[in-house]
This record gives sequence, C-alpha cells and structure tokens, in this order.
Amino acid sequence: MTTTPPPSDDQPSIPDDVWDQFVRDTESDIRASAPKEPSARARMVTERLRQQDAQEAREAKGRKAKQAKQAKSAAEPPGWRTGPAWQEADDRAARKRRRLGLLGVLLTVGLLVIVLNPSRALSLLPGRSSTSSEGGTATLPPETAQPSTAPSEEAFPDTPTLKEPFLGSPAVQYADGAAGIELPKAKPVGQMTLDQVDFALRKTKEFLVDSNLNPATLRGARPETALSLIDPRQADWLRGVDAAFKKPGKKQDPLWYATRYNPTELKLVGDIVKTRGRMTFKEGKYGSVAVHADYTFVYPFTKAAAGSTEVSRTIVRRVLDVEVIDPVRYKVTAGKLTMVSYNQDTGNTACDVYDGYLHPAFASDAATGSPATGPTTDPYDRSKDITTQSDGKCGTVSRS
Repeated sequence: MTTTPPPSDDQPSIPDDVWDQFVRDTESDIRASAPKEPSARARMVTERLRQQDAQEAREAKGRKAKQAKQAKSAAEPPGWRTGPAWQEADDRAARKRRRLGLLGVLLTVGLLVIVLNPSRALSLLPGRSSTSSEGGTATLPPETAQPSTAPSEEAFPDTPTLKEPFLGSPAVQYADGAAGIELPKAKPVGQMTLDQVDFALRKTKEFLVDSNLNPATLRGARPETALSLIDPRQADWLRGVDAAFKKPGKKQDPLWYATRYNPTELKLVGDIVKTRGRMTFKEGKYGSVAVHADYTFVYPFTKAAAGSTEVSRTIVRRVLDVEVIDPVRYKVTAGKLTMVSYNQDTGNTACDVYDGYLHPAFASDAATGSPATGPTTDPYDRSKDITTQSDGKCGTVSRS
C-alpha cells in the first residue's frame, strides 16, 4: 500500500486566518463556476431555435437533391427512360397517321374489288352465302324445294375458260362435287328408327357420288361401289346394268346408270364437277323409309388433244327413288337399298350415239350424231320434272 508521507518539519506552516480565507474564496469560485439550470422561458426559446435550425437544414437538403436530379436529367438524352411529354405526343400523332394510312389502303383495295369483281364484293356482304372456287362467285344456299323458275340467262354472259370452266352458266354458283349433296336431318318415320333413316340417306348419297363423281367411273369404269349398295334380290335390275356395261347400245346404255366419258377423246377440265339438287324422305308403302333424290351434275370438258383450250359443258340430271325396308318383316337383304325408279336426262351430248360415253358439242366442230328431234330446253331449269322437260326425246339445249 502506498501512503503519502507527512510533511517534513522544515516546511513552513499556514496561519489559520489565511487558511480560512483560502477555503472561503475557493468555495465562492466553485459556486460561481458551477452550471446553473436554465429557466422555463429560456428552455422554450432554445427549443424553438433548434427546430428552426433543423427545418432550414431539411429545406437546404431538399434543394440540393432537386438540383442534383435536374442536373442528371439534363445530362441524359431525351426519352432515355420514359421520354418527355412532347415525345409522347409525337408518338401518338405518328400512330394515328399510320392508322389513317392503313385505312386508306384498305378502302382503295375494297374499291378495286368492287370495280373488278362486283360479284365477289357482293358475296362478302352480311347475309350472303359462302363463295366457291370459281372466280369468287357466291355459292347458292342448299336447295330445299323445287325452284319456281329457271335461272336467268342474262345473269351469266361470260365465256368459260380452262382456268374458270363454269363461267357463263348457273353452275358457277353450284357447290363443288359431293358437297352439293347435302343430306336432310334424319328423323324417325313410320316404323323406321332415326338410325335406319340416317342409313338410307347416307347410302343414297354414296350411290350418287360413286356413279356420278368418282373419277374412275367418269373415265369409264363400272361404279362397283354404287351397284354393291343395291339389294341383290333385285336380280333383273342388276342384270340390265351388267348388260349395259358389257355391251352398250340403244336399249342398254350405261349412261342411264353412270356418267362416263372416253379419255381418248375428252379431258375433264380441272378436278371439280358442280352439283345442285335436293334429297327428301318419307314413310314408304311397306313401313319403309322412301328417299327421293334429284340432282344436276355439270361436267366441263375440253378435247384430249394437246393444246386444246375450248371448253364445253355437259349437264346430267339424275332422279331416283330408293327405299330401305325392314328385313325383319319383309324378304329383303339387310343393309341394302331397294331401287324403285331411276331416271336421267342429259344436255349437250350427241343424239343417237350409244357407245356408253358422253359426246358434248364444241362450237368449233361440225355437228355429230343424228339431228335433234326433241324440243330446245334449258338444262339448268330445275323447276320442271324430267318427263315434262324433254318427253324422253333427244333435243337441243339453250345453253351449256
């Protein structure tokens, strides 16, 4: 432990009165120099001054930040991030000008379509039917009843070409091929169910397609698919068909049953045959479903010789009545059609030529075959029945 040594005897002593005065002076100095608590008013003034200093400091800091932001914006290129307001206005104006320009182009194209192809323009109007592949001409809606008049001849003044072989005829508005054989909605009739009626309609269409639209049949082959649909119990009818295809003649012509041309003489223009007609059904005599079909087929031909450009059309109308009879109650073959009647009429083919092929007349050729003895008829007139239109005689056509 360390202690402070006492003062030595040789140090002078301090008189008491001097020491007392020293103590009094020291205490007075200490009290004078000690901090004193401020008054309430002094504290309020001090706080107000402090708040003013803080507010001025914040305002100065905000001014400095704003100046720095403005300096940075001035240093960046216009539109670097969001773009100034004037640039946005210019962009909106440019977009508006582009839209107006596009609208002008569309209006110009529309006017050209109307001027160059008015029928195409009309077909695009609301309520018009869809268009066919022939020059954009509007396709007629399905035929649901027998027409009251023939189509106007003045409405089709054009001349057919290899590119558009149906121009100049009502067929330009017919449907293409099998699409023209539209089936009515099936429903039960008599004792026949919906499925049996639907079967009868589909098989009737299959018969028509194979015998009048199948490319192999058109080039001279037997319509095997169509003939296989007929009830084999109809032996007499089938024997007549076989004889006609084996040995064509006046009394047994295969054209009665199928459409055919000789590929060495003719060539079908394109791969489309135009079709127009209707199909109906009702209850038959024996509790069956009886189907009636009436269709016109239009075939554009040119000569098979190389370089031929002339187009001639042949029009074939087929009318047939078939029945599907319930095999449970009658002696028929299940899944087969019973042929009730089958009629045909052909426009623009040589008279009294019975080789089993069509022979359309071309404007550049001399007449072939026997002179026509029947009346002049319009092959596109579907307002008349076959028997009243031609009376079974070979006549001439007013147009093809």
